[in-house]
Amino acid sequence: MHARDLVAEFPTVTADTPAVEAARLLAEQRLPGLIVVDGGGRPLSVLPGTQVLRLAVPRYCQDDPALARVVDEGHADRFVRALGGRTVRECLPDQPRELPITDPGATALEIAALMARTRSPLVAVVEADGRLLGAVTLQDLLGRALEA
Repeated sequence: MHARDLVAEFPTVTADTPAVEAARLLAEQRLPGLIVVDGGGRPLSVLPGTQVLRLAVPRYCQDDPALARVVDEGHADRFVRALGGRTVRECLPDQPRELPITDPGATALEIAALMARTRSPLVAVVEADGRLLGAVTLQDLLGRALEA
């Protein structure tokens, strides 16, 4: 089983996409993350949904979970509003790291190793010319691997 056998179309965003739009896409389509592409449609990064949460959740609540407990329920339920006018660019890590990107010939084990190494719930599959084919998600990879 290779990436070409597992790849599926996958939504993309740009670094300038509003973060709230990215959050909406994640929620409505039940996605583990998004592929961030440049103007030419080439992958720049993979954005796990947890990175969007990191931008929405107040830093003091991340640093001390007990403080999250003292916020009244009405305000706590609206934490996503903190995304306001922010963009996907602000969700991306400051220090670039290995991108979870592979070619269509990668084996299931290569994809799994890449996911584990990069801690990414999805891997972008890219042709040699840089064209994005889609993505392999953790759910699809495990599902197919368990069937084999």
